[in-house]
Amino acid sequence: MGNSLHKSIDDAVKAAEKLREPEALAFIEQASQMIAGAYQARNKLIVAGNGGSLCDAMHFAEEMTGQFRWKRPALPAIALSDPAHISCVGNDFGFDEVFARGVEAFGNEGDVLVVLSTSGNSINILHAVKKAKEKKMKSIAFLGKTGGVVRGLCDLEWVVSGFPYSDRIQEAHMAAIHIVIEMVEQKLFSSPYAAV
Repeated sequence: MGNSLHKSIDDAVKAAEKLREPEALAFIEQASQMIAGAYQARNKLIVAGNGGSLCDAMHFAEEMTGQFRWKRPALPAIALSDPAHISCVGNDFGFDEVFARGVEAFGNEGDVLVVLSTSGNSINILHAVKKAKEKKMKSIAFLGKTGGVVRGLCDLEWVVSGFPYSDRIQEAHMAAIHIVIEMVEQKLFSSPYAAV
């Protein structure tokens, strides 16, 4: 039990240390700039993921529409998580289209699509990215393992490699998401909005 516990903790620390790598640092800076720029241009954020990554997508969106570390105006963000939409599209078009239909419904030129996939092989994520390109949206991918079929298709991407399971990849993704949100707030709002 002890050895297993320590190995799990060591793996969690290794996942967090991925944030220090040059690729991660560049990705975080560029993603925060892209999102802040979209907001400055009066565009919005759309976020998609499956399973635990859908929970992370919802977390991402609510930090924008609510607040993170700064008292500031709400920022427009939509997580494609409505169960009625997902079940309707899944029934009528197939599960591979649940996110693409959401992008088609809500996305506009200049908006940013953020996708989260620990394998990069989710076909519904792939179709969402392709739909975003059709609509001249920008795209950011949080990926894992090898990056899968989504790798190379988005404007920005970060691949968390070296972990066989999704949980550690999601932990790295969520830490990066929190930092991106913090940086977006810093770029958009000055100190009068800061929580005291």
